[in-house]
Amino acid sequence: MGWNIQVGGTIRSLTWGTCLLLMPSHGWAQEPTAPTLAPEAPAVQTERHLTNIRQLTFSGKNAEAYFSSSGHQLVYQSTLEPDGKTQRGCYQIYIMNLEGANVYRVSTGTGGTTCGYFFPGDRRVLFSSTHINSTLCPPEPPRGERYRWALDDYDLFTMSLKGWDLQRLTATPGYDAEATISPDGRTIVWTSMRDGDLDIYTMKLDGTNVKRLTETIGYDGGAFFSPDSKRLVYRANHPATAQEVKAYHDLLAKNLVEPSHMELFIMNADGSNHT
Repeated sequence: MGWNIQVGGTIRSLTWGTCLLLMPSHGWAQEPTAPTLAPEAPAVQTERHLTNIRQLTFSGKNAEAYFSSSGHQLVYQSTLEPDGKTQRGCYQIYIMNLEGANVYRVSTGTGGTTCGYFFPGDRRVLFSSTHINSTLCPPEPPRGERYRWALDDYDLFTMSLKGWDLQRLTATPGYDAEATISPDGRTIVWTSMRDGDLDIYTMKLDGTNVKRLTETIGYDGGAFFSPDSKRLVYRANHPATAQEVKAYHDLLAKNLVEPSHMELFIMNADGSNHT
């Protein structure tokens, strides 16, 4: 999902936008390939505020890219396999270097995935996937005059960078996605529908000590930690009238959300001091 808000610090974003279950190795990840480097894309001549712009992807749908802690790799979601030819019907999670080469998949290759993120130290990758509930791509949401996104039945997983030791972190029905990790490497923050609304939660890296941080009716998501891991910034769309609340709940019952009016909020990492 797009629109992730990013604060400064050691974790940087390229885009705008859990009971622990150990899974056996199935060789899901692909061996890194070494394709021809992505051609140098000229900087956009009308861009006055950025320099050294280089395009890394040239086909398929590509989104939600984030730097590794080392700054040497990117994790991102794409519909294009590393062979540069095979197009998937929905996103999988991939890793590449900053030249757009050595691309390989770390997700299972089944279901749909979103929101890849490196663990501190780059030892693992965190992502959301629907593959437990269905190996098929989730259905596309209905398109109308207003932008809506589907709240597919995602759960949170982690995988080693070698593509083995898949661990499931959430096992509740409904949407669990938009996960990121605190810079101190202790806490995962994400958005979940487990209590009937789209709220922000935190937990330890092993999926224990789950805590709900928001309770206002409406969408709360896209949370990121401050560099010292003490605060959270997030986006929210809270219906203000009875009519808006009804419209929100009607869409939620269809596993859809229509975030037409977003505002930014900050709070302490324990959910206190909302501002």
